[in-house]
Amino acid sequence: MELLYKFRKSIIFFLQSLTVFSVVAVFLNSWTKYYAAASFEFKGNYVVVVVYFIMLLVFMSVFGAHKYGTARLHDLIYSTCLATISTNFFTFFELCLVARELLSPWGMIIASAIQCAFAFICCYCTNSVYFLVNHVKNILVITGGSETSAKLVRKMQTIENRYRIERGISPDKGMDAVKQAIADYDAVLICDDFDKTMQDALIKHCYSIGKKIYVQPSTTDIILSDSFKTQIFDSPLLVCKTRGLTNEQKAFKRLFDIAVSFIGIIIASPIMAAIAVAIKINDGGPVVFKQNRVTENGKIFNVYKFRSMIVDADKDGAKKAVNDDDRITAVGKVIRPLRLDELPQLFNILFGSMSLVGPRPERTENVHEYTTEYPEFNLRHRVKGGLTGYAQVYGKYNTSPIDKLHMDLMYIENYSFLLDLKLIVMTFKILFVKESTEGFDESANKNLSKPAQVNDEGEN
Repeated sequence: MELLYKFRKSIIFFLQSLTVFSVVAVFLNSWTKYYAAASFEFKGNYVVVVVYFIMLLVFMSVFGAHKYGTARLHDLIYSTCLATISTNFFTFFELCLVARELLSPWGMIIASAIQCAFAFICCYCTNSVYFLVNHVKNILVITGGSETSAKLVRKMQTIENRYRIERGISPDKGMDAVKQAIADYDAVLICDDFDKTMQDALIKHCYSIGKKIYVQPSTTDIILSDSFKTQIFDSPLLVCKTRGLTNEQKAFKRLFDIAVSFIGIIIASPIMAAIAVAIKINDGGPVVFKQNRVTENGKIFNVYKFRSMIVDADKDGAKKAVNDDDRITAVGKVIRPLRLDELPQLFNILFGSMSLVGPRPERTENVHEYTTEYPEFNLRHRVKGGLTGYAQVYGKYNTSPIDKLHMDLMYIENYSFLLDLKLIVMTFKILFVKESTEGFDESANKNLSKPAQVNDEGEN
């Protein structure tokens, strides 16, 4: 087993490669069997195969199909299947162009079904081998006992085959006691709820003795994460940009928003018309719901949504939607999970009050509440709010405000057009993932109201 551990990265790479080559092999078989008319006589076939291979790798990377050890098994399978189907979709039209005719899609549909079956088997085997050849890390938590840190610990404890949190220790015990405790563990989780000077000293200590370090980042850490390195003569410096998007980036982003929203409105118009009729028939109330939201530089605007709740749902005061909320209408139960209630925001984007990608604009009441607790929450308003964004793709509807802020700052500090494209593609992936559209679970929040008890005596 120790030999397997030494070569674990090579083993996982081999199994991942086996998944890719299995998918490509099924495509080649389907191509020769069903689409002989779309083949070249000479070396042109190699180009098609190379393009298919590259496209598959790109989609697998975008959808996170290689995140073994961090993603759950069903998400790995889903991501691999989605990447395969996306590749087949575009390849089908490529083959039609080669054949100069519209070919039957059934060959590609059959191939996709077989490929998904292979993907299931390969992902299951690779995931099992990953946890076989990787040791579960015994982690020491160094925390001041805040609720935010407790929630993080509970999340890590749910991944039992990757993290084993056996003990927590307070920095109040003193530096010597904490250093002595660190020696008995494989890794250390340093939470962001105690003195920064001591955090820095502990990180340096763990680095010096070769301990793996997990750090709960502060807002400052996120801002500095995209700094670029420079030096003044022989003195190194980190330079952090503070301007957000450049004028050129803003102009290109706006042109992209106009083009995509205009095309989107045309394509989605039949769906929007059907939803409008369904809402009207359901209870006769207004079709579109307007709500104040906060966007770039704190500007307030009206966001448009299809009404998915009963009329005057907030007459007793604004309340966050919860699971099985009795205010949601019959039509709302259909359109909310699929995000179809957001379609009217294409007009917000076309008219310039929103962007396709950006921090999700919050209600004015929420912004006031969040900034009272976290004054830095306003930092996410350095760019225009978006229909989708980093926190929407990688978080949940009930992700905490501070985690939303950190994810949105990651987007702002790492902005690129390619990142926008990736988030747009990833949005289609999460449409069918329940967790990303779930409401606030009141019982879960109740359970999380007290910090998790991590024993300071070395016991679970």
